Amino acid sequence: METPPPPRAMLDGGPQALWEPQPPAGALQTPERCVWPCLSILEGDSCPQGLFEAISGPPWAGPQQVLGQGSRSDLNHWSGQGVAGWPCTGPCWSRRGRPAALETVLREEAQRGFAALEDPLAALLDMLDSSRGWRGKGPSLEAWVTRDLKRCLQAQLCPGPARGSPGLKQLQARAVKLLAESPPGLIEPLVSIFQLQDADRSPLLAQVHRLHQEGKFKEAIVLGAKLRLQADLDVEKMCLPLLLQDKADLVERYVDGFPDLQRRLLALMDSWCQPGFDIRVVARRYPQTTLRLERLSPRALGRQVLRLLEQHGLDPDLCPNVITQQRLAALRYLCYKRLVERSVSRESWAEHVQGLVGQDQWLQEQLLQLLTSHDNTALVAQCALDLLLPEERLPASVAAELRQLRIQERTAEAPPEDGKDDHYQLPIPREHLHFLASWEDLARHQEELLQPGQVVGMDLEWRPSFGAGGRPRASLMQVAVEGRVFLLDLPRLSSPAGGQAAQAFFRLVSRLLADPSITKLGYGLAGDLRSLGASCPALAQAEKQLRGSVDLLQVHRQMRAADRPAPGVDGAAGPRGLSLLVQQVLGKPLDKVQQLSNWDRRPLCEGQLVYAAADVYCLLEVYWALCREPARFHLSGDLARSLRRGERAGPGELPPLQKASTSPQQVPAGEDAAPEVPARAFRVVCDSMLQGLARRLRCLGIDVLVLATGEDHRRAAEFFLPPRLPGRRGGSS
Repeated sequence: METPPPPRAMLDGGPQALWEPQPPAGALQTPERCVWPCLSILEGDSCPQGLFEAISGPPWAGPQQVLGQGSRSDLNHWSGQGVAGWPCTGPCWSRRGRPAALETVLREEAQRGFAALEDPLAALLDMLDSSRGWRGKGPSLEAWVTRDLKRCLQAQLCPGPARGSPGLKQLQARAVKLLAESPPGLIEPLVSIFQLQDADRSPLLAQVHRLHQEGKFKEAIVLGAKLRLQADLDVEKMCLPLLLQDKADLVERYVDGFPDLQRRLLALMDSWCQPGFDIRVVARRYPQTTLRLERLSPRALGRQVLRLLEQHGLDPDLCPNVITQQRLAALRYLCYKRLVERSVSRESWAEHVQGLVGQDQWLQEQLLQLLTSHDNTALVAQCALDLLLPEERLPASVAAELRQLRIQERTAEAPPEDGKDDHYQLPIPREHLHFLASWEDLARHQEELLQPGQVVGMDLEWRPSFGAGGRPRASLMQVAVEGRVFLLDLPRLSSPAGGQAAQAFFRLVSRLLADPSITKLGYGLAGDLRSLGASCPALAQAEKQLRGSVDLLQVHRQMRAADRPAPGVDGAAGPRGLSLLVQQVLGKPLDKVQQLSNWDRRPLCEGQLVYAAADVYCLLEVYWALCREPARFHLSGDLARSLRRGERAGPGELPPLQKASTSPQQVPAGEDAAPEVPARAFRVVCDSMLQGLARRLRCLGIDVLVLATGEDHRRAAEFFLPPRLPGRRGGSS
């Protein structure tokens, strides 16, 4: 609908209004004195005595008698017909529906009109009582008047009642009745105008309870929050129906600023996560409400609870059920890594498991079930030995193997965990690995790190966080140049924040990132820089400082989009992420046994130092190999040139595919043969426990998404909808 132009009288500014001494034919009679002359501004008229002069003339007199526009004799007639051709509701009463110049004119006239009224608040209530247009969701004239009166009162441009005066209390009683019908955008102005936050709380609470009893749960919680009545309302009663309707955002705003209510809300949500709880029992209390119980699974609730715990800085012990379920998920993951993948060391595994289980009897039972569900008796017995599990609680076969281990005092497993010949090895001497933990160390090696024109690899390591919310702090930053690896001790170099070491570290990293002549390599480099910024606030803008970088994760995705896997892939080996890229390009995967070790521990063990160095130095060797033979890995020559220049690709951009040099062998098809479907046309979603299957499918060129532990399974549906989502393929750390 087009906004009608403003009346000519408003734009001309001339006195165009005249007062008739007699009522025109058909005018309605009103016994009251006109209290709304200010509404005539919306007709765009003025009178010689001042547009908003209070009218004490004939009782029929309406807002104004407009020359050439007929008469409007009372508020009800005006409210139903609109003003000067403008409807009482619609976009013309929103800020975007009027020109800025007209908005200024309206405000100036409204200010004079409100100032001339004896009681603007009573006049506002009279208008709202006589009209229904403002009760809708859209913009309206009445809503505009209400908001502008609030502005004038706050700026002290018109008189208002004294705080606590008897007259104000009477107006507050009338205003409270209107709140129940007010749209959300009008509640705050009414609360401010009539000072309802200081009014008698009993009628306010009664209005909130009435809305709740009528099933208007959203309106009740919005009104309670606007009036700051949270402390006097039952948080469970107010929030529970909205949680069932998946309106958690309203609930979060309701308890914002009330730590005690936040704790009680989290306790309620946590109680829904206990084993055996059926949310449908609670839902039966609200049969008239449209519920969305699919959003209230223990997994989804647990994610919300953990986010709120971190957001409000509350003690995780408030939510024992959620924390226990999170620890159980971590135990399953660790058992899979240890018993199936064999990709975590005995020491790291035992340390993490003991930290998760502690003295919790229920988690101990779950751990025993996880261990005994595997058929490798010798490995399970070794795990039981590492964890000092009581023999009487183990199956007979495992207990017998455990006794044998103790007798023979065996500490090694078969096959051995370290298979050096099967994994990528650091190609530089051990003495070329430098651990930097002070500003003197940084100054000593600064020239090597900032050599213009060189290529450097960058990576981060941090201690895995199981059972605790929040982003883990980075513990180690690895930087590799040709022939050298530097391991930067982040806890010591970043604290104290203003110390000499912290300043030297900040300057070094900033210069390294900002120098476009230095090619920075990474695998998921943007994510690493965000983690670095979260751990070191001085580097919060590190990602924006980055110039001249190559993210090998993007290159890897391009390689895997080809019809066939790159040379050197062993589908049974099962590496992923950077380890898979290293295997594809260099022939052997990374040894990830130390990946889940405690990177906060000092000093780091030798295995951790070597792992960290290999994890970053392999980036250089992969980069050089791709530049030498791009065609071997289905990459174009343009990509090789851009890699050599160190140009940074845009976010999400992938280099173009190189056309295959050989055509596929033509196989004659039978008459009834189905059309051939290429492997890359398939999309598969796997649970986190099926990562081995996912790796084998990817080796065939099939696009696979692996859901992370705790990830909502609705992601599976999103994966099959356009735009196409890339599969989850892990990172470098």
